Amino acid sequence: MRMKMKMKKINYVTLLILVGLVAAILPNMIPYANSNVALAQEEEHEEEITFVRMSEEERRKNGVVLSLVEEQVLTETINAPGEVRENSYTSSQITSRISGQIIDRHVKMGDIVAKNQKLVTISSVEMAEAQGNLRLTQREWQRVQNLGSDIVSAQRFLETKVKAQQAMARVMAFGLTEAQTQEIIDSDDASLASGLYDLYSMMSGTIIQDDFVVGQFVEVGELLMKIANEESIWVEAQLPPNKAVGIELGVGATVIRDQTQIQGKVIQVHHIVDEESRTMSVRVEFDNKLDNFHSGEFVNIAIQTGESSKALAVPKDSLTILYGEEVVFKLEGEELHPVAVQTGRSLGGWTEILSGIRQGDQIVSSQIFLIKSLILKSKIGDDD
Repeated sequence: MRMKMKMKKINYVTLLILVGLVAAILPNMIPYANSNVALAQEEEHEEEITFVRMSEEERRKNGVVLSLVEEQVLTETINAPGEVRENSYTSSQITSRISGQIIDRHVKMGDIVAKNQKLVTISSVEMAEAQGNLRLTQREWQRVQNLGSDIVSAQRFLETKVKAQQAMARVMAFGLTEAQTQEIIDSDDASLASGLYDLYSMMSGTIIQDDFVVGQFVEVGELLMKIANEESIWVEAQLPPNKAVGIELGVGATVIRDQTQIQGKVIQVHHIVDEESRTMSVRVEFDNKLDNFHSGEFVNIAIQTGESSKALAVPKDSLTILYGEEVVFKLEGEELHPVAVQTGRSLGGWTEILSGIRQGDQIVSSQIFLIKSLILKSKIGDDD
């Protein structure tokens, strides 16, 4: 009897617990009955137009750049990383042909210099000896000429002439200009044979290296300066041999760095495979008159390998995913609206647009993440 009373008590307690659980769970289940309504409201809310209002001045301050939507030439390409190098054919090195001490510098790194512009002044004992010898041999040659071939033997006449010519050639080979050499010959001023001489620029360009200080002693052939004409510059791209050998000289190539794109052409395909990387170097030359690129920069390069065709296209980086759709940000007045687009091929940094925007529209091509984050922030604020 006592056992039955105990069982009834346990069953009663169990029943109370179950009732409590149902009471607790049931209210939480009620919203799910209206789940379709909640989703519909959310979808309806997402269809509301969301945009960023930004004036031209605000766009400029935030680095937001607009691009015009228009037809682009799309070409099958090979993409590869590359490094910007100075054009060796339009560069020069400044070295001393004899040892000496640097007395003065006349330009510094970054300066733009003209051809034959004075760069460095050097003092050299060897130059002083050569200048002194020039004065002596020229004076002797003038004396022999004045005596004439009737008095001076033909052998001595020739030897004196050759020595004078060799002395002139020597100082000019050391670095004196023709005008400076002639001044030493014509002048009676012995101080002109001081051992001072100047190094001059052999071409127009920019000083890109000047690793020396005034007072430094330099040896023969030591590099003092490097000058490069950066109006034409190279990119060296490394490609697998099976891809590099199929590239033709003269084909177009696009140099890409962030939002900047420059057109160039392939001028060389090296015939040696690098032992470490097992790649071949492809050299692209491009115009750099705007001074946008400098030696040592890393860029991407798209080398043309197939036929070209025109299509409506936008910069690849102008596209982003928003609410699960691929969009661009289109300018309407002073508002930037996300517009869903259907895309096609992506070639050479461009993506084909099949629908969504039209030729002549203006879209954002930089600071895409900024615009997207502002829209998402606005959306979160509206939901709250």
